Amino acid sequence: MAFTALQKMKERNEKLFNVNVGPKQPKEHYFKNSYDLKSLALRFLQQRCENLCFDAEKENLEMTSNKYYGTSLMPNQIPYNMQMDINRLCLLRELEKFIDSGISEDAYTVYYCYLEMFFGHYGKSKKMVELLSEYEYNGSSLLMKHRDHYSDSIYVFALGLAIYESNEIYRKAFKEYYGFDVDETNIKDEQKAANCFLQYWGLTALFHDIGYPFELPFEQVLSYFEVTGNQRGKGSLYFAYRDVDTITKLNDEAKEKFSEFYGKSFDSVEQLMAYDITKKLSETYDFDEDYIYQKIFNKPLNPNEFGYFMDHAYFSCVRLYREIENSIGISKINNKHIDALTAILLHNSLYKFSIVFYKDEQKKKDPLTMETHPLAYLLMLTDELQCWDRTAYGRNSRSELHPMSAEFDFRNNAIKAIYYYDKQEQEKIDDFELIYHNWEENGEQGEAPRLKAYSDMAEKEQRFTFDIKKIVDMSKIPLIVIPKTKEVDRTSKKTYLSNSNFLHLYDFAVALNARYFYQGKEKFIEDEVMEKEFEELSLEYQLSNINQAKSFARYLDALGCFYTDRPVNYEMITAFSSEQIAKFAPMEHERWIKEHISMSWIRGNLYETVKLPEELLVRFDNEKMARKALREQLRMHKLVMEGSPSKEEIAKNYQMLPEEEKGKDIEPFNSMLKLIKKFDGLRIYKLD
Repeated sequence: MAFTALQKMKERNEKLFNVNVGPKQPKEHYFKNSYDLKSLALRFLQQRCENLCFDAEKENLEMTSNKYYGTSLMPNQIPYNMQMDINRLCLLRELEKFIDSGISEDAYTVYYCYLEMFFGHYGKSKKMVELLSEYEYNGSSLLMKHRDHYSDSIYVFALGLAIYESNEIYRKAFKEYYGFDVDETNIKDEQKAANCFLQYWGLTALFHDIGYPFELPFEQVLSYFEVTGNQRGKGSLYFAYRDVDTITKLNDEAKEKFSEFYGKSFDSVEQLMAYDITKKLSETYDFDEDYIYQKIFNKPLNPNEFGYFMDHAYFSCVRLYREIENSIGISKINNKHIDALTAILLHNSLYKFSIVFYKDEQKKKDPLTMETHPLAYLLMLTDELQCWDRTAYGRNSRSELHPMSAEFDFRNNAIKAIYYYDKQEQEKIDDFELIYHNWEENGEQGEAPRLKAYSDMAEKEQRFTFDIKKIVDMSKIPLIVIPKTKEVDRTSKKTYLSNSNFLHLYDFAVALNARYFYQGKEKFIEDEVMEKEFEELSLEYQLSNINQAKSFARYLDALGCFYTDRPVNYEMITAFSSEQIAKFAPMEHERWIKEHISMSWIRGNLYETVKLPEELLVRFDNEKMARKALREQLRMHKLVMEGSPSKEEIAKNYQMLPEEEKGKDIEPFNSMLKLIKKFDGLRIYKLD
């Protein structure tokens, strides 16, 4: 049973009402016997992660206090563990959306789910996530070479889930390293191990590139003078960071915590990371703590010592440490948090050029094994594999040939990856293959011709695969890489003229939630009040508002309108006409219907008609509150459709709604227009 708390509530409801009611088990949106990326990642979340974030203490307290501690539309409506099951379903559905679309707006909600589930509150950490995307979008076009790292991190996350789900060798290494029973018949430990992996792999994968805002300005300076990678050296104009201890210095509480934990004193994150990396890797790679500390310490101060490159991994590590300290709390930091941080610190240049020396034939050492550092191993592997479907920002990056999509087969503890290049670039590929063939015919004199990244996969040297094998040990996980071409479906990613940023996406959702309650009072409500009310919603209801905000660009496009935070010479919309609202209200109803079907709501009005048992009336203040809570406990709504209704069927359903219900999709939108003005200048304009 994948969602045990939902099942427990279903059994309680059937006992109370003597009918077959909800909540029902969510459908599996994957092929059970498939070994593709999507199926494995979703199967991992749905089947392996039972009882994720469950709290036995709260469950016992609910039984003795006659009070629920879980939040749905309002606090205390459902059991706490039921809320945790629904949260997992939210992550499952949002990851599914992203894998299907690959767009950054869907990446955003995966981050959102993770932060709500494991950091406890998205609002505390939202700038960490949102600013990475903003910096890349707005600043990276000034660079010579740069590609997206925001959506990339979600693909890396999904790849890791797929490998854990499919590869028993990696699962065993992870479980042995963290002290779980490797016997897979021990179901309880299997669940604990999977849930542990999800939490700390998520921390590692999703945030391994959040330090890029520190690297981008460094690259912009070099790009201004058109200094490419192989031209860097003495005489290159560059800058270095100073007063870095602002973000690396440990406070007294942290010093005491880590002194007790390791039996050693630390003054900075750098010292802590150096100690832990030395403990893990020094025996294999023959270095001491002082050596690796100096390498880490000098990363931001002396980039000239590292080929005139600024290492974003350093800043990702120290930035994430600060976020963990502030959001989770020093007292809750454990060895797995430190492992995630060292994995992030190692994943870029520190390990490759200061430990394993993978490009130096004289100094190179054995690649990293999964048994040595499971999280670092998996991050390095998946970060190398994820080279497809990434937006190119840099001037040179936009002209290079990169894979547009990929297909994976993870069966038999192996990885087979087919990378697809745009068939419209076939002429460029043919030219390369002719030049490469001539190079071979002429005795392979000089450097081999390149067409990165295609040549790294297609040439006989197989640089792409060979480089991975020099970084991580692939002796236990066979890797096959095949480049192919195919027609690119350029309509698969829905793009609209509306454009702002993810800061606005969150603000938009907050305003959408508030629009019902503050009609006519918009000018008097404070931003902080709206945000507080939004944060009191469960993850499911927050996501519903966010997904509505994401859909708003589509609605406006249908009206010939768009939103932006930039000044434009178009007529600004201050209120929607009844004709405009009549056009997009059915679209919103369609989104709402599909969302509820996906989240396993069922159709019915039992919560309105049934005689309430005494225990429900006692548990809640009054009958009205009890019936609202019962709706959430049944996951039943009288307006929901079931099955797989067509667009036409949903439209017909909308037309049959009572006017009062239609009004819920219509009336508050003009109030929302007034509320959204409170956030950073976002406005809606008409094209003609």
